[in-house]
Formats: sequence, C-alpha cells, structure tokens
Amino acid sequence: MNVLEQEPTMQAFEELESQVRSYSRSFPTIFTKAKGYKLWDNDGNDYIDFFAGAGTLNYGHNDDKMKDKIIEYIENDGIIHSLDMGTNPRKEFLEKFNEVILKPRNLDYKIMFTGPTGTNTVESALKIARKTTGRKTVIGFTNGFHGMTIGALSVTGNEANRKGAGIPLTNTMSMPFDKYMGDVDTTIYLEKLLEDGSSGVEIPAAIILETVQGEGGINAASFEWLQKIDEICKRFDILLIVDDVQAGNGRTGTFFSFEPAGIEPDIVCLSKSIGGFGLPMAITLIKPEYDTWSPGEHNGTFRGNNLAFLGAIEALSYWENDELTESVQEKGAYVTEKLEEIIMKYPELNGELRGRGLMKGIAWSGEGTAEKICAAAFERGLIMETSGPNDEVMKLLPPLIIDQEGLDKGFDIIEESIRYLLNTMIGRPKHASQIT
Repeated sequence: MNVLEQEPTMQAFEELESQVRSYSRSFPTIFTKAKGYKLWDNDGNDYIDFFAGAGTLNYGHNDDKMKDKIIEYIENDGIIHSLDMGTNPRKEFLEKFNEVILKPRNLDYKIMFTGPTGTNTVESALKIARKTTGRKTVIGFTNGFHGMTIGALSVTGNEANRKGAGIPLTNTMSMPFDKYMGDVDTTIYLEKLLEDGSSGVEIPAAIILETVQGEGGINAASFEWLQKIDEICKRFDILLIVDDVQAGNGRTGTFFSFEPAGIEPDIVCLSKSIGGFGLPMAITLIKPEYDTWSPGEHNGTFRGNNLAFLGAIEALSYWENDELTESVQEKGAYVTEKLEEIIMKYPELNGELRGRGLMKGIAWSGEGTAEKICAAAFERGLIMETSGPNDEVMKLLPPLIIDQEGLDKGFDIIEESIRYLLNTMIGRPKHASQIT
C-alpha cells in the first residue's frame, strides 16, 4: 500500500482523481496556506519551499503588492476575461515589459500572448518558425523538455513523455546537448551534419533549446556552446528559439537566462513566473521581421488573463534596478558552496553539482537516491523535487526572494535527510550503487 492509500486525508485524490496526478504523490498532504518561501498544511505543519511551483513562484507566495493590486481590481469589477481585446492591464504590461526589460537590453521583440502555459508558447514558436521559413524540421536536444502537447513533445527528449503522445512525433530531430558526449564539442557534429549535403539532415526551420535544462537534469550549457549554436543558426539561416519558461524570469540571475552568453534569440518562450503571482500566463517574443502571423492565425480563449497581467506588472518592478539580479547571484554562489560541501561530506553518494544561479541540483549515483532524499526531506518540512531522465537529480528551485535563514534551514533538512538515508542502510555502503 502506498503513502496516499495510508493517509486518510488523501482519500479523495486516490479515489476520485485520475492516475495522472504526480505531485500529490510526492507531497502527500493538503496544503492550505502559503507566504513567501513557506507553505502550511491542514495540520499546521510548515514547509520550506525549494520547489516554487516548478519555477512559477520566483517572487514567492502571495507577494503583498501583487495581492493588493489583484484584490483591488476584482473589487472594482475589473475585466477578468477578455481574449485579446484591449484592457488597461494588458496595455500596462506591454508598456512596462518594453520599458523595463526590452529597451535596457537593446532587444526588439513583438510580444505575443498565447494560451496560458509553457507548452502553449512553445507551440506558437514552432508554428511561426515553420511558417516564416517554409521549412518543416525543428532540431531539439537530448534531455530537452518543452511541454506536453504534441508539438512540444516532438522536441522533448524524455522517452516516457514522448510515448504518452500515442502517435509518431515527426518533423523533428534530436542532437546532443552540451556535455552530453563528455568533453566532445557537440556543435562540431551538428555543424558537420548541416553543411554536408549527404548527411541526410535537412536545414531546419529552427533550433530550440533551454540554456539550463530543467526537467532534463539541471544541465547548464556553457556560454561558449550557446554562442556556437547561435553562430550556426546565423550561418544556415535557422531561427534560434530559446525556451526560457523555467530558466528565465531571473531564475539564473539575469532576467533572461541567455543574457550572459551575449546572444539574441529570434524567438523566446516565457511562462511560469512571467505572471509574477502564480496565475497562468505565457508570452512568445518574436523578432519583428519574423512576426508574420495573420490576425487570429494562432489564438486561444485564455490569452487575456488580466489578473495575471496585474501580477506581471508588479513583478517587473523587481527589474527596475539590479538589486534582484545581484541578490540571486549572491544566493546562487552560496547555494553552490553549500552543495559542494554536501558532495564532499558524503563521497559515497558520488554527487555531481549542476546548474546555474538559483536553478541548481546534485545528480546522485545509485538508483532512487535523489527520490529517497527528497521524500525524507518532505517528512522533515522541505519541499523539493527530482529531475533528470532517471529522477537522479535533487533539484533546488527556491523562490528568488528567499532569505539566508530559509536557505540554511533547507540545507539543514537536506543534510538530515542524507544522514537518515545512510543510517537506514545495513552498514554504510562504499558506493551509491549499493543503495536499493
């Protein structure tokens, strides 16, 4: 019998909800309240959040300023649903995003509102790339994850996710991501295939990538690799799509994860924390010359979430100066230091540090190690998920606003969980492969 079947409070989910549910299995309790970097459940237990809604809550839970604006708007009977009709929140978001994010970075993009999730922005990016170039193929990368709809799945690497489509996923190719083949520069392989007319690889409409692969295992591409991919795209007239759904919105320090590499993608996908407050919202940024849509050619009923616009407008205030960027970079360095200490302290678990900014993790050797650490951490009051093709990575995505005390308490729980895992084994194994 699993944990959910044993826990009476979870009975409704077990009996009435689809088997597809996942997070309620990892975190078997009913949450009732959240603030900043903490959540509380029905029993009054508090939890430190190293999950942040899978990267949706970069600014924490229930930010006061965002909440006040949303409540005031509702009390004044503001427009909630508006498709793509004009509203003040929509207008204010467009203007503020342009002034606070695009202009200071010398970026020129048209802003497209899509359906409200990450996979929606990816679908629109794939469609406009194919429409603009007249080509069909899109190249993705090993361990990439871009969403659960058919187009997004076609450029996703994970076998289990792809099988869920139930049909062949066509008109895409997968290439090796940075460091996928060890020290081999995988851009050389890609470039050779594209320049060789006998390789069997057609020039694609686009190349899509995450600069830090979230669900794929917190694999961070080097800036040099990203620059080479950008050069290849320019050489062969291929559109470069950066999926910044999880790694963007400040998660790696800068607002866009690609900024330190000095590249300017042709198309950028944003969702999750773009809404600030946690309400569904997604946008696709398109260089003006590629904005070739006819009116209504790509649409969606829920592309006008005015409550999300309000949260997004207030969230952009964090980017009016460099304070948040500097804070995330400082916290990211501290997290790196703490994770390196853990890896050194428990060499028998053979950990490998991964990630960038406040998007980091440890890949543990031994089947189930990361899952067991995360499960033990939840029992001790820390919410943290796994990632990677075999759930081998202990993934840290704390809200960007978390303070030193929150980070330290979280790391104390991680260490307690690791010690618990080691102490419950029959003797301390010499290598993580002995963990079963």
